[in-house]
Amino acid sequence: MSSDGVLSGVRVLEVAAWTFVPSAGAILAEWGAEVIKVEPIDGGDPQRGLVTMGIVDEGGGSVNYMIEIPNRGKKSIGIDLRSEGGREVIRELSKSCDVFLTNYLPSRRKRLGIDVDDIWAVNPNIVYVRGSGHGPKGPDADKPGYDGVSYWSRGGIAAVLTEDGDELVRSRPAFGDLLGGMAIAGGIAAALYKRATTGHGSLVDVSLLGLAAWNLGPDLSVSQIHGGGAIPKYGHADAPNPLVGNYRTKDDRYVTLMMLQLDKFFAETMNAIGLAEVVDDPRFADPASRFENRTALIALMDKAFAQRTLAEWREVLASVSGAWGVVQTPAEVCDDPAVTANGYLAHTTTMSGVPYAMPTNPVQFDERPVVSPGAPEHGQHTEEVLMEAGMDWDTIMHYKESGAVL
Repeated sequence: MSSDGVLSGVRVLEVAAWTFVPSAGAILAEWGAEVIKVEPIDGGDPQRGLVTMGIVDEGGGSVNYMIEIPNRGKKSIGIDLRSEGGREVIRELSKSCDVFLTNYLPSRRKRLGIDVDDIWAVNPNIVYVRGSGHGPKGPDADKPGYDGVSYWSRGGIAAVLTEDGDELVRSRPAFGDLLGGMAIAGGIAAALYKRATTGHGSLVDVSLLGLAAWNLGPDLSVSQIHGGGAIPKYGHADAPNPLVGNYRTKDDRYVTLMMLQLDKFFAETMNAIGLAEVVDDPRFADPASRFENRTALIALMDKAFAQRTLAEWREVLASVSGAWGVVQTPAEVCDDPAVTANGYLAHTTTMSGVPYAMPTNPVQFDERPVVSPGAPEHGQHTEEVLMEAGMDWDTIMHYKESGAVL
């Protein structure tokens, strides 16, 4: 973990499972906070079970990456919240924490005695944070949600990414969850600033559905103006700007051009890709002509890009001042020189010492990359956390013997 620790001294009590809300806790841990993850005694966070169910490949049988990614750098304590003893422990821990972070549904929070009023009763200034599928209000406030349902499907992401007539685009694992974790972490940071300046805590809410609406700001806005509609969709062959699109190379890879100012970059790019003759072609002499004859221009560009391999195009385009990139695989991203130079992929180990590489959150402070320790084992820090909370050993043993803690 980086040594700057911008949240050093902040204690977070996380009563959450899966990826959406726990990933926020992982980010806070990477920013220097002490994050205590509360897990059920039986089996812990249910995401631990994805490996035994065959849903997650451990990559050689040693790294449960869907536990490591959202839980790195935390402490784990096993608590039975169904027992009065377990609830006593939660209340005691909450007294010394700055943030209470949860994704439990409202009905479950009330049943377990960990709703906002319950926690504020013992710590009135704590920042209480709720992550949900569909928001704290409305008919589905108590309805379970996952990123594949609440964010990807209900939020409209799948619809706008699917081309007409194609099979519906499927979500990637934890795609909305990890974006949502960043949103929650930012909200917590703002609430902690408010508390530092006013002394008052806040109630913070982030939902996957709200996140999707934010991500689709242009699409949702267009659907509500001028009688409703959608942002125009163009195919590759008739794109309004030939310098914005994906071009196939000789070895069936793709180069992405993203030069929104066509006039500014037109001559430079045409000369670079071997189409110098089109610069003075009357069909492409001015913006209106280029738009009218864009299909012909794109066809010429397609033919030009098909003449060279991706490796050759990297060299040819290196000096072009407009924005361009390569459609990379995840493995290539890991070896990307910018990823390496900036420390976006951290090399760390699991708690049992198994080495692996994992992306860190993208926020850095003072140019210091983050390398988090691995995710904790189920209940690994129970005694340590309770002793730090001021409990003596006899009290801890009482709770353990009664089954209230692991």
